Amino acid sequence: MPFEQIQFDCSEGIARVAFNLPDSLNSLTRQMLAEFDAVLDQCSRPDSGIRCLLVTGQGRAFSAGMNLADPGGPKLDLPDGGHVLEAAMSPILLRMRELDVPIVTALNGLVVGVSVGIALMGDIILAARSAYILQPFANVGLIPDGALTYLMPRLVGKARAFELAYFGDRLPAEKALEWGLINAVHDDDALQDAAEGLAQKLAQGPTRLYGMTRRAIWQGYDNNFNDQLWVERNMQRTATRTQDSREAMRAFFQKRPPNFTGN
Repeated sequence: MPFEQIQFDCSEGIARVAFNLPDSLNSLTRQMLAEFDAVLDQCSRPDSGIRCLLVTGQGRAFSAGMNLADPGGPKLDLPDGGHVLEAAMSPILLRMRELDVPIVTALNGLVVGVSVGIALMGDIILAARSAYILQPFANVGLIPDGALTYLMPRLVGKARAFELAYFGDRLPAEKALEWGLINAVHDDDALQDAAEGLAQKLAQGPTRLYGMTRRAIWQGYDNNFNDQLWVERNMQRTATRTQDSREAMRAFFQKRPPNFTGN
């Protein structure tokens, strides 16, 4: 698939995606989501060699949310305003959740609306100092979507989730860090280098074990305590049979750094 609305590069085990409609602040179109979905499909293939996904935006925005002017986008005068979510957005979020490689999101500017959901699907989330998160749904006659009614109460608590959803105020990067919503804040001109360095570190790690860790943590959002203990038990059985697990044990006893292959 030719990429026209995202930039895509894959090297050193890292799939790098940048939303690339800077004139519209990277507002999400159906085409952009389809291109991103094609990247996720490639990342999900065991033979792809991809060991980390890095997602960011071009220009001064990660994304301004869904492009309401997109011919293929949502029509607010239609009786079913959720159709575009079911058809285009929800599958993206589900695929990101089920991916077996770690995800880094680098928030280079404003992050608005449904794109906040994409940003929060990162395992590690970095932000530029000037970046901010905005949920203006109520102001345009909508409810929060992009899995934000699921994610936000769990990540920042019920009180803050309601506050962000009702009033649509800016959440600056520093405040998002204080609330535990993101991992780190970097000076604007240092963000991409920091994200690249982190992605390289993850791409050299035990990829299959990272994938199992992702699945276990996501399942922990919904499981009860006893069920989660069984998830850990069953996944640990699989983990200890991987090549990287055996390499880590050998390296430990030989007092040397492990050489992970992602297998």
